[in-house]
Amino acid sequence: MINQLANLNWMSVLIAFTLYCFEGALWFTLLFSKQYKISLGRENETLPNKPIFIIGPAICTLVVTIVSAILMYALNISTWAQMFEFSLLTGIGYLVANTFNIAINPNIPRPILYGIISGSYHLVGILITNSILFIMK
Repeated sequence: MINQLANLNWMSVLIAFTLYCFEGALWFTLLFSKQYKISLGRENETLPNKPIFIIGPAICTLVVTIVSAILMYALNISTWAQMFEFSLLTGIGYLVANTFNIAINPNIPRPILYGIISGSYHLVGILITNSILFIMK
């Protein structure tokens, strides 16, 4: 599968990655900021804005975007239905499930709320990302 790197449309990867990151900024700072803070038990605090909280998620998002592109090419995703099915399968099966798994620990006081907020962000993000990758394939 790694040989698919040479076939990727890197412009689509860049655009998809940028939009996924932009979605994250909107999701956690504008659309669901209050709910996100509540899920973390920090509703009355200003969350830290250190570079690691921007760069770290961006690197992870880039990896997810590249791997999604590789898999779409390797699996020869060629219809909207296949793209949608692939997005739901990877989005729910990997991203949402892993988000809930991370949330279920003593450091997150409202794990279900955290999982819903962050998991739905990733599901929407992978649907947007894979749509872009598919359109520009």
